[in-house]
Amino acid sequence: MSTIKKLKWRYATKKFDPNKKLSQKKLQILKEAFNLTATSFGLQTISLVVLGDKEQRLPLVEYAYGQKQVWEASHLLIICIQDNIQDQDINNYYKNIEDVRETPTKILDPYRKSLVKMMQKMTVEERQQWSKNQAYISLGNLMTVCAIEKIDATPMEGFVPEKYDELLNLTKLGLKSVLLLPVGYRAEDDMFSTFKKVRKPLEETVIEL
Repeated sequence: MSTIKKLKWRYATKKFDPNKKLSQKKLQILKEAFNLTATSFGLQTISLVVLGDKEQRLPLVEYAYGQKQVWEASHLLIICIQDNIQDQDINNYYKNIEDVRETPTKILDPYRKSLVKMMQKMTVEERQQWSKNQAYISLGNLMTVCAIEKIDATPMEGFVPEKYDELLNLTKLGLKSVLLLPVGYRAEDDMFSTFKKVRKPLEETVIEL
């Protein structure tokens, strides 16, 4: 199946088969795809929570406005941001570059100081919004990988993040949930899987200058 056919096959799954599970191999692909997502400066101020336990997910349905995909899916992926970005996060990042690429400190130090200064000029809210922008990039990347791997998925903004943070103890980890992505396999009786995609004509959305 071509890339375009796989993207046409993808849809926001309304009903998952609760008896079908993703293999560990498929899960590993999604984890690595998330980790390989492009982020601004490569700083990676986002994290992915992978939740497979259905009992743990059941109370979360209420705080996703009753969307049962949260429980029905094989796994629930929760994309989170750091509640704050500290100087040490940036220092650790550049230390990692130094170790992996064996780049001398004197070359990296001006870039490190510049990024620290940029972040210090931001409020906590601005840093969080900056991280949320990275979270959306990771969501798009995961959805594309899901299509390529024939994994069904449902991107969700409609939930109460504060309740998820509380129930899953994410606050203690310094995280804030921002996006949900239930993943698994569509139910055979999900009528939405047979609906034709409705999109504007290509010439209306792509402008060639």
